[in-house]
Amino acid sequence: MRLSNAKVNHLANLIMEYLRGQEEVEFYEEEADIRLEVARVIQEELRDDEVIDQLVRYKIESQARDIPEGSEEWDILYRRYYDEEMSKRQKVVDAGGDTADISGTQ
Repeated sequence: MRLSNAKVNHLANLIMEYLRGQEEVEFYEEEADIRLEVARVIQEELRDDEVIDQLVRYKIESQARDIPEGSEEWDILYRRYYDEEMSKRQKVVDAGGDTADISGTQ
């Protein structure tokens, strides 16, 4: 998925706004620096997702027979291959599409 820089910055601002409203959150760095890091992480995740999408589509297209995009079989293969690629990157995707990095690194 592609998002403009303006949309990524808007998301970063929304995240910062949410964090500012949380009593248990304390900032140890300048908010502008944190906001920039949030935007960087969002952009990195979007780039990773594009790479995964391309790999998955290639795997489906490489099947011995033609599987039309949008068909039930295509959707099942897409989800299976997508989940495989995400687990290779040590990310978990739940049924709702949310992602968590389980590598223990930042």
